[in-house]
Amino acid sequence: MKIEQMQNLSFDELDELVRPAPEVVEFEEVAHKMVSRRGFLGGGAAVGASAFVMGSTTLAAGNALAASTTTDSRLAFSMVKANALDAVTVPEGYKWEVVVSWGDPLWSNAPAFDSATGGTGASQELAFGDHNDGMALFSKDGKQIMAINHEYTNPKTLHANRADAMPINADDVRKNIAAHGVSVIEVAQRGGKWGVVQDSPYNRRITADTEMDITGPARGHKWMQTSADPKGLVAKGTWNNCGSGQTPWGTYLTCEENFNGYFSASDANYKMSDGFKRYSISSKGRYDWALADARFDLVKEPNEPNRFGYVVEIDPLDPTSRPKKRTALGRFKHENAEVAIASNGHVVVYLGDDERGEFLYRFVSKHKYLAGGNNRDLLEEGTLYVAKFHDNNRGEWLALTPKTTGMTDAEIAIHTRLAASKVGATTMDRPEWVASHPHKVEVYCALTNNKNRGVKPNEGGDEAPATGANPRVKNNFGQIVRWSPMNEDHTSAEFKWDLFVLAGNPAVFDDANAGSKNINQDNMFNSPDGLAFDSKGLLWIQTDGNYSNEKDFKGQGNNQMLVGDPETGEIRRFLVGPNECEVTGFAWNPGRTTMFISIQHPGEKGNSHWPEGGQSAPRSSVIAISREDGAVIG
Repeated sequence: MKIEQMQNLSFDELDELVRPAPEVVEFEEVAHKMVSRRGFLGGGAAVGASAFVMGSTTLAAGNALAASTTTDSRLAFSMVKANALDAVTVPEGYKWEVVVSWGDPLWSNAPAFDSATGGTGASQELAFGDHNDGMALFSKDGKQIMAINHEYTNPKTLHANRADAMPINADDVRKNIAAHGVSVIEVAQRGGKWGVVQDSPYNRRITADTEMDITGPARGHKWMQTSADPKGLVAKGTWNNCGSGQTPWGTYLTCEENFNGYFSASDANYKMSDGFKRYSISSKGRYDWALADARFDLVKEPNEPNRFGYVVEIDPLDPTSRPKKRTALGRFKHENAEVAIASNGHVVVYLGDDERGEFLYRFVSKHKYLAGGNNRDLLEEGTLYVAKFHDNNRGEWLALTPKTTGMTDAEIAIHTRLAASKVGATTMDRPEWVASHPHKVEVYCALTNNKNRGVKPNEGGDEAPATGANPRVKNNFGQIVRWSPMNEDHTSAEFKWDLFVLAGNPAVFDDANAGSKNINQDNMFNSPDGLAFDSKGLLWIQTDGNYSNEKDFKGQGNNQMLVGDPETGEIRRFLVGPNECEVTGFAWNPGRTTMFISIQHPGEKGNSHWPEGGQSAPRSSVIAISREDGAVIG
């Protein structure tokens, strides 16, 4: 397949092309064990070989959910209808505005965005990056500092000034590299409008060329050493930054996800190692960065891929600080990093690996958090665990140590997926964002979808049975699993789990694909992705799924954002995004009167002109949402 054809593939399609799973034997028996929607949602009904209940605090009162009204609901807004408009739709009484878009200059000496060409490598280095995703807001001396990820780029937009959208010279690669990474910007509300404060001392671009320290078990290991960094101590760059996290000590966690698609091999006879195969690294990458930088050529720099796939810690309030790759948190396709402080003082970070048949992880720090103390290196040492979900609504965290895996600490940090498979963890339906409840010891994870569930074996080590927390064969709609650690202790080895919601389409299906009882034809959706709690304990849900609005997904419209009440199970749609976009990322201003989210890749297939309309180029953007009366959102 040619490079330009690879560019048109989604990351999931690229992974499947690179790492195809063999067709399985008979899974019909599993499929036959799937029960009807009525039986499935009755609480405790069998699904495959498992049995689970939907939870006493949510769906046990299932019939009452359908009767929920605005007067007895904590969701204080009228639900938005699904639609396929090339616009952002918010509830009556709410408004939205663009804060910053791809290509907007962050300094006054930078050129304005050139919509005809998308700019140059030099201009992009001084501008807001592309495909913004996870974010966090930090306050200092009354100023609001935002850190925002830039996941990837759409070459047809980035190089829209010519027929061949692929990089063809060194400046094209420079522009690609600069459009990735992280933007740190000061934002302010002036004249009632949010925007970037140009020339703020906090403004900063961290790209795929920025040097950062390697910390933790993998630091200095032979697999981290390259010709440019023979000691394996300093990595160059971060890219495909997806979800994010925020620490109690004031730093930002940016998470490297589909890092694999950026490498290629100049030798057609290059032999891929088993370790690289497990991470879907291919001799033909999605981008052609090796055109201008030899470190992206697997033949010339065989260890370079081992330096990516980590959580990177950034201090957004110190522009002189150096980002740190926290290898103790494992190497995989990170979605976000949800930080919690356990009752015993240890820092716990929950982490999802977003690929079909991969795992859900937990990191527990070696040292304890000290309020007001020096906590800067708490993520450098600790123990990584992987989740095992049992069919009886119980689960456990399996430690990844030299004793349990037969691997060294450095090998565990670099080849985390292999370590997790060795201990027999549960393969999941693409674990995406994780969110921890602010008022109770309870954690939620979006399992976005898995069309291979019950159809093809998992690379993670099992034959993908449709059981437990992953109960549906050919799961195209996704679900949200939640768990409560035993003794209300985030460091406990055991937990109880249930499903908060099964997404689905009751307008098309009347079986398990219709979804759980809190899903109806008014609030239905597919592929939950982003998750975050607000200060009231309401769960915000963002989607990145099928927006065809046809066949199995008829009536679901564009990707959207919803709000769920964990106490009642009620879910309402709050926002619908423009055509072909993903809705992602969360941040609130200190008073919770403004909510910031990312609208990523509008018109990824060429069918949007958002946000400027007309015949303008579509541009990923951060938007601010507020109530017209200025009250708290939600």
